[in-house]
Amino acid sequence: MSINLAELWRVIVLGIVEGITEFLPISSTGHLIVFADFLKFEGSVGGTFEIFIQLGAVLAVVWYYRRDLWRQARAVPSDRTVRRFWLNIVIAFLPAALVGLVLHDWIKARLFQSTVVALAMIVGGVILLLVDRREHSVRTVSLYDVSPKQALGVGLAQILALIPGASRSASSIIGGLLSGLDRPTATAFSFYLAIPTLGLATVFELIKSLDQITAGDVLNLALGTAVSFVVSLVVIGWLLRYIAHHNFKPFAVYRIVAGLLVLVWAMWLA
Repeated sequence: MSINLAELWRVIVLGIVEGITEFLPISSTGHLIVFADFLKFEGSVGGTFEIFIQLGAVLAVVWYYRRDLWRQARAVPSDRTVRRFWLNIVIAFLPAALVGLVLHDWIKARLFQSTVVALAMIVGGVILLLVDRREHSVRTVSLYDVSPKQALGVGLAQILALIPGASRSASSIIGGLLSGLDRPTATAFSFYLAIPTLGLATVFELIKSLDQITAGDVLNLALGTAVSFVVSLVVIGWLLRYIAHHNFKPFAVYRIVAGLLVLVWAMWLA
């Protein structure tokens, strides 16, 4: 098997893009679609690459919270609070999972394009700006105090993330804020929610595309996943520190500006 160095470089760039954008409320899938198009990356396997390398971000969350996850795993049989927390993660996971399962093929066929990404980024940026500026009645400041009703609110909001460009993290964080979570709690809940959401999406996508994947694709997927893991690990720590003292306005403004630029670019190429 010959190694295409130019393609490997594109894979590394896309892995960096995934790592930077997965947990910021700016849409990783949207950025990957646009960058893959811009770089003329041919190794996507029908959109599988953009979804699969999210596994690197999942592993980064698991590694970042490894001590808490290990403590929770040992406490599950005896600690009702831990059991309720993970029940809430399941509740938040199910709405987007069920809708995504039904609409998977249609979404990949119709929505994985730059124009959709641009519009979703713009609209999502406006919504994020409005929600972040809105006076919230904060009722929950701890992950373990999130209620099933709040978890469902996050889960229903995460359905919007099925639209490329909408952003899974932005949708779940907005759902958390509107449900009464403070910014740090909404952000941390979004991180934990990424474990089943992105993890199972990756497995599902891999199974669906298994017959199309070549040996060269395996190398691309492994490299992209490894790069996204390293970069995601840095971003998680930075974002948690940032949100403790700042709002989401810069991300909202970035979404709107980037969306407008992508829309102009897409129209120019049309």
